[in-house]
Amino acid sequence: MANAVMARFTLGMSPQAISLAFADWGLHLASSPGKRLQLALDAYHKSVRFGTYMLDCAVQHDAAPCVTPAPRDKRFTGEGWNHPPYRFLSQSFLLAEQWWEAATRGVLGVSPHHQDVVSFTVRQWLDVWSPSNAPWANPDVVQRTRETGGANLVKGFHNWVEDASRQLGDQPPVGAEKYEVGEEVAVTPGKVVFRNHLIELIQYAPSTETVEAEPVLIVPAWIMKYYILDLSPHNSLVKFLVDKGHTVFCISWRNVTAEDRDLSLEDYRRLGVMAALDAVNQIVPEQKIHATGYCLGGTLLSLAAGAMAEVGDERLASMTLLAAQTDFTEPGELELFIDDSEVAFLESMMWEQGVLKGSQMAGTFQLLRSNDLIWSRLIHDYLMGERMPMFDLMAWNADSTRMPYQMHSDYLRKLFLRNDLATGRYIVDGRPVAIQNIRVPLFAVGTEKDHVAPWRSVYKIHNLASTEVTFVLTSGGHNAGIVSEPGHKGRSFRKRRTEAHGECHSPEEWVALTEPQEGSWWPAWEAWLSAHSDADRVQPPSMGAPSAGLFPLEDAPGSYVRQR
Repeated sequence: MANAVMARFTLGMSPQAISLAFADWGLHLASSPGKRLQLALDAYHKSVRFGTYMLDCAVQHDAAPCVTPAPRDKRFTGEGWNHPPYRFLSQSFLLAEQWWEAATRGVLGVSPHHQDVVSFTVRQWLDVWSPSNAPWANPDVVQRTRETGGANLVKGFHNWVEDASRQLGDQPPVGAEKYEVGEEVAVTPGKVVFRNHLIELIQYAPSTETVEAEPVLIVPAWIMKYYILDLSPHNSLVKFLVDKGHTVFCISWRNVTAEDRDLSLEDYRRLGVMAALDAVNQIVPEQKIHATGYCLGGTLLSLAAGAMAEVGDERLASMTLLAAQTDFTEPGELELFIDDSEVAFLESMMWEQGVLKGSQMAGTFQLLRSNDLIWSRLIHDYLMGERMPMFDLMAWNADSTRMPYQMHSDYLRKLFLRNDLATGRYIVDGRPVAIQNIRVPLFAVGTEKDHVAPWRSVYKIHNLASTEVTFVLTSGGHNAGIVSEPGHKGRSFRKRRTEAHGECHSPEEWVALTEPQEGSWWPAWEAWLSAHSDADRVQPPSMGAPSAGLFPLEDAPGSYVRQR
C-alpha cells in the first residue's frame, strides 16, 4: 500500500530503483580519479572550443559550429538557430549534453543497467532545459510571436487548457473523434463469430470468388486495440489479405477492468490463442492455420505454439511474428524501466488498481522518445499555437487499453526478467515450453527504428528456432514499419531465408548480405503465405459454424474494441 500511494506522485517510477542507479554511479565515480580528471579536461576543452567559436562568429557570420546535433535531433534545424544569440544557446547546450553523456558512461564498475538508467534520467533532465523549449530562447517562437503580436501564445494556452481538460475527463485528444471505430477505421466487413470473457473473434467476409484453403489467424497485442491492422481502407493489412484471397480471422481483446485483476498470462493463452484456434478449426475444418502475432501477441503465439508442439498439436501451417520478441536478453530501451525494484513497485501499483492503465503505459513510451512525443508537441501546440493534424495511426495510438494485474506481473517476471520462454523454463500444463520444438515455417518481421521491440532482439528467433526462418527488416518504427501498405512512399525492406539447419549470421552480417528492396513488405509476405498454402483454392467458408454453435453475433468490429 505504501508503494501504491507513492506511485501516485512518481508516475509509477520506483524511486528506489533510480536511487540505486545513481548511488552505483556516484560511488564508482567518486572512486575513479582518472575518470574525474578526464571529465575536468573535457570540460576545459569544451569551454575553449566554445570560446573559440564565439570569436570566430564575431569575425565571420558563417563560422562552422563547434558541435553538430545527432541526425535524429531536429530541435535546432530552423534557420533562426544560425543567428546570434540563439546559435550560442544551442551550441552551449549541445556541448553540455555531450559532457553529461561522457560523465554518465564509461565509469568502471557501474552495472550496465544502472549506467543506462543514469544516462537516460540525466538526458530527460537536460531536455527540460533545452533552449528550444523556452519561448524567449527559441527563435522560431520569437519570430511567430512578433508576427502574430502574441496571438500564438494565447492560442497555445487555449490548446493546453483544452488538452488538460480532455485528459482529466478521460476523453480522446482533439481530432480523434474523426476516426470513429467502425465508421472511418476498422471498417473491413466481417462478423464476430465467437466471444468469451477475454476475446471476440472476427471473421472477415471474403472479397474474392475463391480463397486459399488455409485461413489466417491474427493475434494482436492486448496492450493495444487490434485495429492497427485494420486502419483506414488504404492501409489495412486485413483488407489487403482479404483482397488477395485469404480467409482472415482476428482476435479483438477485451479491455479489462479491475474485476479481471486475477487473469493470468496462462488465461490469455488458453482463452485467447487456443480458444481462437478451436473456433477457427470448427469454421474451417480439416485445414491447418497460418498463425500471425503482432508485438506481445507474437510472444504469446510463440508460447502457445511451443506448448502445442510439446503435445503433438499440429494445427499450424506456419507462424508469422511481427515486431515480436521471444528472447528478452536485449529488450531495448524498455529495459530502463524494468528491474526487480521497478517490477515490485509496479506490482504494488497494479495491486491497488487491479490493472495497469493505458495512460500509465503510454507515458512510459512517450519518455522513450520525449523529444518527438513530448517536447516537440509542447513547442508546436503550445508555443507556436498550432495543432498537429490528427491522422488514423495517431488516433489509434490514443485509444489505449488496460492490462490485468496478474497477467502483467507474469509477463514482466517470467518473460522479461527471467527470460523463461527463450530458456525453456516456461511451464504450461506441467510441461516446459521450448521454441525449438516448433517445426512449422517461420516468417519474422523487424523494424529498423523500433524502440519497443528492437529488430536485433526480434532477430534472435534465428538462435531459438529449429525450422526455416524468413526474416524481413523493414523501414519505419514499431507501428509505422508494420503499417506499411503498398504505394507508401519511402518504404523499403530486406528479406532473407535461413534454412532449418543453415548457417546463422549475426544481425550485422545479415544486413551486409541482404540487399534492400524498395516498397512494402506486405506483397512479399502474402506471396510467402500463398507458397506455404495448398495449391488449389477453394470456395469461401461460411460465416461462423452454426452447426457447431458458432453463430454470427454482430458486425465487425464488435463490442470489445469499443470499450473504454
